[in-house]
Amino acid sequence: MRQPDIEIYLKDADQQAVTVWLGEAIGPVSEWRQQGQTFKCHAGDVPVTWLPKAVGKWHSLYLESDATPWADDLACARAAYAALGVQVRCAPGGWSEEEAEEEADRWIKIDAEGEQEIVWRTD
Repeated sequence: MRQPDIEIYLKDADQQAVTVWLGEAIGPVSEWRQQGQTFKCHAGDVPVTWLPKAVGKWHSLYLESDATPWADDLACARAAYAALGVQVRCAPGGWSEEEAEEEADRWIKIDAEGEQEIVWRTD
């Protein structure tokens, strides 16, 4: 099932490299507009939010649409790792407020060692 939006976390990723990747993967990227701590743009018709250092060295990339080339966070994370070569983390599936707290700490890590499920406490 296609997720309604996508959010991944990239470690030490360069915003310009992410911009180039989004342009290649989705479509032309508009200029980034800073709004407080976040940066917003559009990649094709997809609204994009970039939050630098959302969690420590991790930057959040949020694609606010289901009209992306990826069905879910994991597919996007795999593509981001392949394109950027930085460690990427994402939730193992869609997450909802009703889920137990410990479920919220389950993440998939993608890096040179492959994919593995980890516990990542982000609060």
